[in-house]
Amino acid sequence: MNNEQAAAILQDIFKQAVDSARAGPVIPPNLPEKPRGRCVVIGAGKASAAMAAAVDAAWPGVDMSGVVVTRYDHGVPAGRIRILEAAHPVSDAMSETAAMLIVEALRGLTSDDLVLALISGGGSALMALPATGLTLADKQNITRALLHSGASIKEMNLVRRHLSAVKGGKLAVLAQPARIVSLIISDVPGDNPTDVASGPTVADGSTPQDALRVMARYGIAVTQPVRELLNTSYSPVEKVPNSEVRLIATPAMALQAASAAARQHGLTPLILGDAIEGESREVAVVMAGIARSVKRYGHPVAGPAVLLSGGETTVTVNKGQSGKGGRNTEFLLSLACALQGENGIWAIAGDSDGIDGTEDAAGAMVFPDTLIRGKIRGLNAINYLDGHDSYSYFHALDDLLITGPTLTNVNDFRAILIA
Repeated sequence: MNNEQAAAILQDIFKQAVDSARAGPVIPPNLPEKPRGRCVVIGAGKASAAMAAAVDAAWPGVDMSGVVVTRYDHGVPAGRIRILEAAHPVSDAMSETAAMLIVEALRGLTSDDLVLALISGGGSALMALPATGLTLADKQNITRALLHSGASIKEMNLVRRHLSAVKGGKLAVLAQPARIVSLIISDVPGDNPTDVASGPTVADGSTPQDALRVMARYGIAVTQPVRELLNTSYSPVEKVPNSEVRLIATPAMALQAASAAARQHGLTPLILGDAIEGESREVAVVMAGIARSVKRYGHPVAGPAVLLSGGETTVTVNKGQSGKGGRNTEFLLSLACALQGENGIWAIAGDSDGIDGTEDAAGAMVFPDTLIRGKIRGLNAINYLDGHDSYSYFHALDDLLITGPTLTNVNDFRAILIA
């Protein structure tokens, strides 16, 4: 197998994994019974506009309205449902405006009405209404600090729930007495609905003290207004009546689709897990070791094979480091360094939403000659890795994976092909 053949196979596996989570196929079979009254559609996330479009198309005869917010450049027409766009991963003024309009859409509902909540990854930033006593700037500053701290997505969203007027089930409370059904595309390890977009329609079992402990763990400065809020004796939303949650697409489902695609290409798939976390560069070293074991000894699976995994790794950026890159390109550059040009091993990694971090690539690819081609261009892979500048390294090699926004989001996807 040569580089061109391996690249075509890996890109097809990635595509089929992403396609399995698209709103068009997954929304219709997961819709609840139609309401006697109105249907109000609300939502937040990178996939929410595509989800709204699918709902609007599926229920043409239902009295429907609503407001949904997605990331800039992720909007699509959704008929009767208003689509707004806001910033990600750090909220902006439109994030706050969108949250207020969503709250307004929930006023005056009755028990005959149905609220469809379309929730996907990214919703925490896209729908941001600060809790009483806080400003948007308070939330923005803490989000920036969390993004650079190495905190997991679960820890980040735990903090954001307690700084919000709509997260942690609070939005669902505002929808009462209407019935509320949440259709969720999960992007979080473990698929806990509370963690997806910080769970705006899901009861929350954490406490304000848990949020303070997360910030203390990562050395994040807590301003006086934030400390006062988290030290007050308010109770999180522990139960949401008239509510149902449906996970309609998950990382595990995407990996199953990838597994089927691998078999179509004559490969033996091995799913290592859908909830892998940890520092990107360290996870890569572990996976390089597994790939070598497959190549040399046929353990834990005989080749030709493909190792599949999902989850969300982290990148801890120290002060003074300002390279371009995301979790997936950092994983891949570390993988290339660990493999040291091992023949017969190729890899792809990308964010299923099409954007790795804040750059324009979903991820990248690694080939046996990745390091050699870098050296020819005068690139020192270790220096780029240490500077968190993996995007620049793969851009120079023309090995970035460019998909554009996919309008879905089931977290990161990694595949290592061993021939």
